Amino acid sequence: MNKTRRFLAYAKPYSGWLILAFTLIMATTITINYLPVLVQKIMDEVLRADGADTGGRFALLMKYAKIYALLTACGYGVRYIQTLLTAWIGQQIVYDLRLAVYRKVLRMHQGYFDKTPVGTLLTRVTSDIERLQHFVTEGVVGSIADLFMIFGIMGYMIWFSPRLSISIFSTLPFLFGIMYFVNAKLRNANRDIRDRQARLNALIQEDLTGMTTIQLFNREASTIEDFDERNTHLRAAHFDEVRWFSLYFPTMETGQIVAQLITLTIGGLAIMGSSDAVTLGTLIAFLAYLKGFFQPLGSLSDKAGSFQVAMASIERVFDLLDEKEQITDPENPENPEKLAGAIAFKNVSFAYVENNWVIKNLSFEVQPGQVLAVVGATGAGKSTIINLIGRFYDVQQGVVTINGSDIRNFSKNDLRKRLGYVFQDPFIFTGSVADNISLGQPGISRTDIEHAAKTVNAHGFISAMPKGYDTVLNERGAGLSLGQKQLLAMARALAQDPELLFVLDEATASVDTATEMLIQDALNKLMANRTSIVIAHRLSTIRNADRILVMRHGELIDQGTHDELMANDGYYRQLYELLEHAPA
Repeated sequence: MNKTRRFLAYAKPYSGWLILAFTLIMATTITINYLPVLVQKIMDEVLRADGADTGGRFALLMKYAKIYALLTACGYGVRYIQTLLTAWIGQQIVYDLRLAVYRKVLRMHQGYFDKTPVGTLLTRVTSDIERLQHFVTEGVVGSIADLFMIFGIMGYMIWFSPRLSISIFSTLPFLFGIMYFVNAKLRNANRDIRDRQARLNALIQEDLTGMTTIQLFNREASTIEDFDERNTHLRAAHFDEVRWFSLYFPTMETGQIVAQLITLTIGGLAIMGSSDAVTLGTLIAFLAYLKGFFQPLGSLSDKAGSFQVAMASIERVFDLLDEKEQITDPENPENPEKLAGAIAFKNVSFAYVENNWVIKNLSFEVQPGQVLAVVGATGAGKSTIINLIGRFYDVQQGVVTINGSDIRNFSKNDLRKRLGYVFQDPFIFTGSVADNISLGQPGISRTDIEHAAKTVNAHGFISAMPKGYDTVLNERGAGLSLGQKQLLAMARALAQDPELLFVLDEATASVDTATEMLIQDALNKLMANRTSIVIAHRLSTIRNADRILVMRHGELIDQGTHDELMANDGYYRQLYELLEHAPA
């Protein structure tokens, strides 16, 4: 219930509109529920008024008919306005919640994405929110409207005939008992649905991303088997939900029939006994109230089922919102106007998984404007150094500093906007070439975009595209070569104009010699007057580095210039000779 109250707290900014909606609901309740009273008056005062003159009875009938028509028009007109208002309020609440969830996702640390499948996150942001949207727009305020209607009808019924009201009170315990039992089962069923849907989405996302590998190794059959297994589990969970949800309608219908039988029995006996307490008009009006009572009660039972569906989604959404943010900003972050670019690792140790150290007691310094190269075999911890500088992860031991200040003293956004990144397989967004270079930054003009592309040798192939810089790229840059993607990424980094640090991650790996020459020229331009850390698979790209760090199993085993390390005849020379003679 705490999470339900938190969810309903999103309605607080719209409390004024909610008060208006509730006022309209009360007006509708009072208006619509008065109609059976008019039916009773028409029956007893007009149709069964023996001895009264026909003209007077007709005039009275027209009077009640006009009042009935007026109240009906007003009641349903107000309900129309109230429905539009509550739908608008619901959409606003869901909009705010969806925005809060997506902002939370964007703030999460990289380690969270390492362990959470994309399909699971997609389920949180889309289908879970969609279920809440349905519940808010049709459930929350609609349930309140139904409750107002139910209590309004009960009030009229008790005022109208306390004796006949027993028909309602005798059935309610039975109905509420069944509903309570079914709701508990529905919540468990819907929790299973959301979990199994998330697992299926995660599998679909993974398979679509790796479709080339699946087809290359003829893994279609086993992939279908995995999909079929998870799809079968999801189908079973949905059937379980339907099985319990289907009990609502027969339960309501049974309750209504029992209440009608009790009413007809008590009312019929009273009329046959010539009791003044129950007239024919009273009995007819009361039967109308019974139908009016069970209609919102049935609707409320459906909403109770929807509530259980929503509860499963509420739990999952707030579990995400409650996820601890491990990479946080300090209360009073340092925000120097400019940094000189001195970087230092001091006794740094780091593990992605507890006690499985990827970096072990690493210490080194980079002076402003220097180019530092980091080399080593796969798994040596090279990329981790970059991740730590950008605070995508925080170190468990030691400290990383820039200009002598712990990077944890900076805000994440201020730190990262000073860094430039070019990765081995850069991510290309769906959109134009110009948008991929500027990333939507308002301060980057078209001139800046083209200048950056020309500087890094990307202007040539961009100009050859059908619409040049306005050419729309497909998802993940389909149709571009790896070298073209890397040149676009370099143009992107240069356009952002990183203030201090330009970090490169094996940017020249897996490209042909001609493209490598273009990339190498672009790198030289990018690194000019910038503190740079170069992580390269091809050692030829870092020969001119001011200093080279040699990493092995997370430890710094050697450092120096290329010539110094070659003269040492150590691990670096082995790597160099192995990779230099490796086939391109």
